Amino acid sequence: MEVSNHTRKRKSISAGNNSPPSLPPAYRTSDGFSPNTVDLSLLEELEKSSHHQVESVDLKTLKKLVLSFERRLRDNIAARLKYVENPEKFADSEVDLHDELQKLKILAGAPELYPELVASNTIPSVVNLLSHENADIANDVVQLLQDLTDEDALEDNDEPARVLVDALVENNVLELLVQNMNRLNEADADEAAALYATLTVIENLVEVKPSVAEIVCERTKLLRWLVLKIKVRDFEGIKQYASEILAILLQNSTANQRRLGQMNGVDAVLEGVAMYKSRDPKTPDEEEMLENLFDCLCCLLMPLENKERFVNAEGVELMIIIMKQKKYAYGSAIRALDFAMTNYPPACERFVDVMGLKTAFAAFMGKIPLNKSIKRERYKEELEERVISLVASLFAGILRGSRRDRLLSKFVENEYEKIDRLMELYIRYSDRVRSEAERFDQLELDDLELDEDEKYNRKLESGLYSLQLIAVILGHIWCSEHSGMRARIELLLKQQKLSKNDVKEILQEYHDNLGDVEGAEEKERGQARIQMFISAMESEKER
Repeated sequence: MEVSNHTRKRKSISAGNNSPPSLPPAYRTSDGFSPNTVDLSLLEELEKSSHHQVESVDLKTLKKLVLSFERRLRDNIAARLKYVENPEKFADSEVDLHDELQKLKILAGAPELYPELVASNTIPSVVNLLSHENADIANDVVQLLQDLTDEDALEDNDEPARVLVDALVENNVLELLVQNMNRLNEADADEAAALYATLTVIENLVEVKPSVAEIVCERTKLLRWLVLKIKVRDFEGIKQYASEILAILLQNSTANQRRLGQMNGVDAVLEGVAMYKSRDPKTPDEEEMLENLFDCLCCLLMPLENKERFVNAEGVELMIIIMKQKKYAYGSAIRALDFAMTNYPPACERFVDVMGLKTAFAAFMGKIPLNKSIKRERYKEELEERVISLVASLFAGILRGSRRDRLLSKFVENEYEKIDRLMELYIRYSDRVRSEAERFDQLELDDLELDEDEKYNRKLESGLYSLQLIAVILGHIWCSEHSGMRARIELLLKQQKLSKNDVKEILQEYHDNLGDVEGAEEKERGQARIQMFISAMESEKER
């Protein structure tokens, strides 16, 4: 099940809280030395040098930069050892070291040389500076790593990028980055900028090497830090970026989903979205943060044990409240419920017990509130597909008893209006899928052949999956043996010059292509259920 179409975004810090510095940070030493004694003209030259552009970088330039950096690093280490009690004596060497780190940034313009940079054995020296006593030097390294790993710099240089990232990870860059974060105060503009840069570096590393998402969570306390940030009540830029990084770390990692679940992560994310149960986000950035939080929640709801935590934390009730309030998070709440109820009967049962059917079927009937701030083209259509999936999950999770009766009764009330709606959706999605199939035939006539898997995937994208779920819902209703509902279904099919055979064909295709993502046993159970629907529809002669 897809969580979101998550695209990588480069964060900008809005003015006000957590605003980044417009000039290089003033240099403060851990010994309390204030740099006010440093000549201002020197700082001006430093500023100019940091913006100095080098048109081209070759191997000779790289070696020269590396040698100069290593020399300045040795000088700084020696000065600090020699003048431990006299910070003024090593202040100049600190500025020189900063200058060399700034110069190394030009290597971002020649990513093809990254393997040579790694071979020079300079990476350990650079990475170790993340634990430098002067936090500003450590933050210089963070800025350097941000430049070197930027997606624009690495474009079309996949292999050199992997070489660099492997070297960084092997030299404990993840541990040192997170360790450095813990000494930064986001109330300070310079340090807030360093926090953003650190999160950007981690995002860049994951983009190049996806396994970094699990490595960083195994080796560091980054998950805990991110959770603390999303629990802050007031909206802040750092909270927004923390929510995005958390979503990235969870998106394709079952291990991270389970790890966060064990850290009370489900409760933390629910706490974050609960702030918007009766109000809308105030800005586009706050809207994005809320969507990130729901992405996190949907990722967390993939492992079975987290579904249980969601139900125990009254997550079902919260999502229903959000839907009833009809605020910005309405659609996201439906999405979260869909994830929670898929292959998890206890969530379906709780949903019925807390009177969720009325709210869900209002959405099923197309009564979806439209929020002016949501400008996605397919917003209403996406919600329609989610509600179809949610209703299918309810039928799959509630197979008997009074709850099943209450679910089926929704399709009888008001003169079978929900059957009418179901068949309206069936016809619309069926027409769309048929149009796509006809387009395939035309492509083949034009000698652009598609194999069967490509054809099937294209049909899924055009709405086949929703059509299959509608057919499954029809199968559940047919197996209830309710004569009135059966008659209504057959009447509406006949009006469209269709029959049960058309529904059976869709069910058969679904049966034949059912995957085993949930395991072989679940696949067998699913196929057996679909076969039961097909057999039930075959048991009567066509009228």
